[in-house]
Amino acid sequence: MHISQPHEWVLTAEEAIAIQQSLRKEIVTTDNFDTIRHVAGVDVGFEADGTVTRAAVAVLNLDDLQLQDRAIARRPTTFPYIPGFLSFREVPAVLDALAKITVIPDLLLCDGQGIAHPRRFGIACHIGLLANVPTIGVAKSLLVGKHADLGDDRGSWQPLIHKGETIGAALRTRPGTKPLYISPGHRVSLETAIAYVMRCTTKYRLPETTRHAHKLASGPAIDQQEAAPEQMSLDL
Repeated sequence: MHISQPHEWVLTAEEAIAIQQSLRKEIVTTDNFDTIRHVAGVDVGFEADGTVTRAAVAVLNLDDLQLQDRAIARRPTTFPYIPGFLSFREVPAVLDALAKITVIPDLLLCDGQGIAHPRRFGIACHIGLLANVPTIGVAKSLLVGKHADLGDDRGSWQPLIHKGETIGAALRTRPGTKPLYISPGHRVSLETAIAYVMRCTTKYRLPETTRHAHKLASGPAIDQQEAAPEQMSLDL
């Protein structure tokens, strides 16, 4: 994949806010893509007491949700954990992983927010813009906004509202479980985002894309060499 790198990653919070406010103007929240054949999950874990960022990408066929490609990349962690700035901590390693895959996804489902973010520029927006690929934010917890009560049926959803604006949806992917928080990242509308999340979700709460990526990002290292801090990227 062609990855754009328009800014530095070692930044102050004030510099990061300025970047979010500038880049959010380029985000497209309408459908802008062709046929979706491959979908990918993106997730991030941390090693060595948080000093190493471990990003994973898992590419699946949309039709049968079978794994087609996967990659892991590691980088030293250069940005602290601050709510609302997740992308500056995680995206550099994610972009490294995306650059390594050979089956190019038509759609990314990111573990985190899209425009359901205080400055409307969550990690799914950041990845989508820099990789120029349609992205969806699929978050396990609420960052901003409120929504009405959901029905318990699979597929039940309510708009997520913040400051009078619909920024996403609370979506029940499985009866009896907590909702996921879905929002457009880039080049995808909210209604389309909900539809693809449901299409990628089978018997579990999380989409299969996320489940595969999470195992790669947070599971045990394959061997001791893979876990070495000096080896900052590795294909599986």
